[in-house]
Amino acid sequence: MKKTFLSLILFLTLAGFIDSIYLTWEHFNNVLPPCSVNNLFPILSDCGKVLKSPYSVIFGIPLAVIGVIHYGLLTLAVLGVIIYKKRVFSYWVIIQSIFGALASLYFMYIQFAIIRSLCLYCTLSSLISFTILVLVYIFLKKERFQLHTSLYAFIYQNFVKRIFFLLDPEFIHGIMIKRGAFLAKTPLIKFVGSKLIYKDNSLKQKLAGINFENPIGLAAGFDYNADLTQALYYLDFGFQSVGTITNGAYRGNPKPLLGRLPRSKSLMVNKGFKNKGARAISEKLGNLHFLIPVGVSIGVTNSQEIKSLEEAVKDIVISFKTFEKARVKNSYYELNISCPNLVNAKKFNFYPQKNLDLLLAALDKMKLKKPIFIKMPIEKTNQEVVKMLDVIVKHKSIKGVIFGNLQKNRKDPSLLQSEVKKFKVGFFSGKPCEKRSNELIKLAYKKFGEKLVIIGCGGIFNAEDAYKKIKLGASLVQLITGMIFQGPQLISQINLELIDLAKRDGFKNIKEAVGIDSR
Repeated sequence: MKKTFLSLILFLTLAGFIDSIYLTWEHFNNVLPPCSVNNLFPILSDCGKVLKSPYSVIFGIPLAVIGVIHYGLLTLAVLGVIIYKKRVFSYWVIIQSIFGALASLYFMYIQFAIIRSLCLYCTLSSLISFTILVLVYIFLKKERFQLHTSLYAFIYQNFVKRIFFLLDPEFIHGIMIKRGAFLAKTPLIKFVGSKLIYKDNSLKQKLAGINFENPIGLAAGFDYNADLTQALYYLDFGFQSVGTITNGAYRGNPKPLLGRLPRSKSLMVNKGFKNKGARAISEKLGNLHFLIPVGVSIGVTNSQEIKSLEEAVKDIVISFKTFEKARVKNSYYELNISCPNLVNAKKFNFYPQKNLDLLLAALDKMKLKKPIFIKMPIEKTNQEVVKMLDVIVKHKSIKGVIFGNLQKNRKDPSLLQSEVKKFKVGFFSGKPCEKRSNELIKLAYKKFGEKLVIIGCGGIFNAEDAYKKIKLGASLVQLITGMIFQGPQLISQINLELIDLAKRDGFKNIKEAVGIDSR
């Protein structure tokens, strides 16, 4: 159908081209064209009055000549879309059709309001321009969204980011959270968001009983106080995780909490589960409805008062109970056992099989109806990870795993050491996590792909990065750092390009691509 309407657009551009050529010939030969309705409506229709008016020439160039150029270029652009199927030609058609319609609107105003007469040939050109714009708007919908996101990306990456990156990252993070929460309450968010949200059945999946419109989610660690649950739908996220949230509130580790490593495409993260606590956040979320699946990430309270494994398990269970009691309408939980920035991380952890089994057994006793996904470390060996997964698949409450958390190896080859040396604390997100995350996704899919939903996290800066994780075995992916470096339009860009990537590889739905490179 799209090809049919592109052919119709091509026909209209050629009609406009011929109309403009005729008017150009008339202009240079000083011949007035006949106006067929002149005898019926002499006041409204007088081609000579319009074509001989001073408004028929701009900067010494007849409008008819400009029309020839306009429709000629537009014809070439439409042919480019049909023959070469290149996105640049689609952008060209969209932009030129907008300018053509705006120019026609102005010239119709001149005829009605100033000259007070109509030229049938000029009016025909305007009708052609308006019809082309309507057809382009309807049948180049995806390309329109791609053009919007490309424009937003250009503005963010060349102007906004340069200003933001001059300022303290924690300050900018706080400002963005406040502005996002505020905009979610205004009609403006719907107007702007409508330019970013593109729905397509090829991205829809049902996993662990949850319907996901698309596979791109916001990872835990950004919206740690659950301020953006009403906003992220309008950035085209398919789901989001809030937190990580703990039973006791925590102000965050000693500064710096965040740092930027631009050349490494990474962030230094040292928050240590900064949040207002399970009770405060569950009360905030208790009466809210969510447009996308929202997950609550839960971890152990970052406090030296928790001194034993048993106390840590009890602390985590209390957080789950708090959210269940508040009847929060979250779709899933995350269990974050892999944060490396906790004061009690050296006293105990949940990586040994006995420790992990103890924690998950306690959660099993709660008989939660909502699925739990476990946020996994990436610094462990394959053997250690497999042992953890052996325990995880034995517990019915656990439906999936997330690979993974921060890069702890400060000497990882992906990190530029001159940037690392700026930070004495914290660990690293973004590209330094990508390689190991992908390795573990592949490992988990090969051994446990039929038993666990796998979510990929780490180093996603474009659609190819996300698609690679999907083909290795991730049904869903999460990001934060890529959005900060590339801009908030990145989510929509990834979704739009995933549609094309899946189609290129012959998949009708993105779920068909899951694990294709690990089988």
